[in-house]
Amino acid sequence: MGPNPFLGVIFHWIGGFASATNFIPFRGIKRWSWEIYWLIQGIAAWLIAPTLLASIFVPHLSTILHTAYQQDPTTIYYALLWGVLWGVGGLTFGLAIRYLGIALGYAIALGLCAAFGTLIPPIFHGQMSSIVHQTSGQFILLGVAVCVLGVAVNGAAGYSKENEVTPEEKAEAGETDFNFGKGIAVAVFAGIMSSFFAFGLDAGAPIAKLAKAELLADNRLDLWQNLPVLIVVLWGGFVTNFVWSVVLILKNGTVRQFIGEPGLNPMRASVASGHTLVDFDPLDASTYDRVAPKTLIANYIFAAMAGVIWYFQFFFYSMGQTKMGKYDFSSWTLHMASIIIFATLWGLFLKEWRGTSRRTKVLVTAGLSLLILSTVIVGYGNYLKAVFNK
Repeated sequence: MGPNPFLGVIFHWIGGFASATNFIPFRGIKRWSWEIYWLIQGIAAWLIAPTLLASIFVPHLSTILHTAYQQDPTTIYYALLWGVLWGVGGLTFGLAIRYLGIALGYAIALGLCAAFGTLIPPIFHGQMSSIVHQTSGQFILLGVAVCVLGVAVNGAAGYSKENEVTPEEKAEAGETDFNFGKGIAVAVFAGIMSSFFAFGLDAGAPIAKLAKAELLADNRLDLWQNLPVLIVVLWGGFVTNFVWSVVLILKNGTVRQFIGEPGLNPMRASVASGHTLVDFDPLDASTYDRVAPKTLIANYIFAAMAGVIWYFQFFFYSMGQTKMGKYDFSSWTLHMASIIIFATLWGLFLKEWRGTSRRTKVLVTAGLSLLILSTVIVGYGNYLKAVFNK
């Protein structure tokens, strides 16, 4: 199959929807602390899902990875390294959502991720001076500036929201931990670190080349060529998140929550009281101070579901990237734009902005519009470079 940009756009938007949706299952988890379900979703998202799906769709997977290592060990090492650094962004991104909510957290963190994901690679490769003197580069820099402005406007909306929404309204929207100060600091850091994922994919390009050869030799679609690369990058991301989750588990003494000891879920969907908080079986006294067995099982399912949904963002991203042809330059901007849009829609559906003034709603709408506009400008700049080389 050859390039098909229309199909590529569809894949990118499916991936964006998956990314914006993966935090929703967390809201069904009861009486588990953050580090517990974050580790469970991480095992599903960064270990099981990428390995299982790549094994299904890519023949001779272990041979491909072994050959890539034999040909150039740095391919694996750098993909892992960038994955570890990206893992810091993924970890803090989860905290940004906790403190800012889905709509605002995604908009600020991913807006910055789009900006830094555009700027860091040319800076790293020493290409910045030439970019400044090209029309395409000037458009890209303009897009980055618009992106930063959009982030600033969203920040103003978040500050305004913090002063307008009551604690009861925050709890009803699942934002009992809403904290603009902490959230904005974490979101900025998460945006910077999350941009390193693109470096991981770039470092793993030789792996994708080997996978493509195996796929074509086996009469399969080359659509799956990037799946082995995701395994390596995501393993690196898992290392970071595993270490931090274990540190929190030991620090907070929450290890027994894996087998039913109750904890506090900071991402509840409604006010934690009555059945929502205690979730006990009146006919079983052992559940008064423990999580009921069926609820414990549901917690594992919800956490694993969140992880698998998260993984599908890059599953479809990698597919979309192979279909874009000469328009591959637009993959990152399409991905960022679709995530921000779907996250905003989720935020509206979950009433995260209920109780805010018209001024605040105008600010968040303006901020979202600027972020989308920035991706369009960056995409156009890349288009000029790819098609006209100017």
